[in-house]
Amino acid sequence: MPVFAQLETALQERSFDVYVDYTSAQAVYANVKLALEHGIFVVVGSSGLSEAQYKELEALALSKQVGIIACGNFSITAALAIHFSLLAARYLPNREIIDYASAAKSDAPSGTTRELAERLAAAPCDAEALSVQDQTSPGRGADIAGTRVHSLRLPGYTLAFDAVFSNPEERLVISHAAGKSAAPYVDGTLLAISKVQQQKGLCRGMDKLLFQ
Repeated sequence: MPVFAQLETALQERSFDVYVDYTSAQAVYANVKLALEHGIFVVVGSSGLSEAQYKELEALALSKQVGIIACGNFSITAALAIHFSLLAARYLPNREIIDYASAAKSDAPSGTTRELAERLAAAPCDAEALSVQDQTSPGRGADIAGTRVHSLRLPGYTLAFDAVFSNPEERLVISHAAGKSAAPYVDGTLLAISKVQQQKGLCRGMDKLLFQ
């Protein structure tokens, strides 16, 4: 199997249908944009893309009549945790996310928790959130699409998150934790590769592949 140092070289030297990006937050945007410009379907497993960048890439994909499947986490159990969190958000509008990763992870929050926070913003809700005092304090974490996200970067962690929902006198915590092996992500990545050529535009979230 040939190995290329740059995507541009691979596009010049080989013909292929699907590009899978597991690079870095610094490289993913340029790589995905380049692949789309060449009419290649894309599966994105790298974190670091902003909401504005996703919108730009979706417009480019639609103009080229190709698809992107982007998942902050290709783990089946992570997809289930996100799906359950979106269900909970319909009834529990008071929520925050705790994001855990190793000290070596450069981006915060992780792609998984950023995706979850952004999708929670669009989730329908049948109740109003209670007001919380002092939302602007530096100790209150980052505001990602209206959800507070607290990122821990410490030795001993791999990747994990807690989606914390509450009502007066009760709490619900939906947790996901990953080990060090890449094995949990393989099945999800292969599923995305098999489905992306049926896609036009952008599909975000492994759970959408499982439940659509």
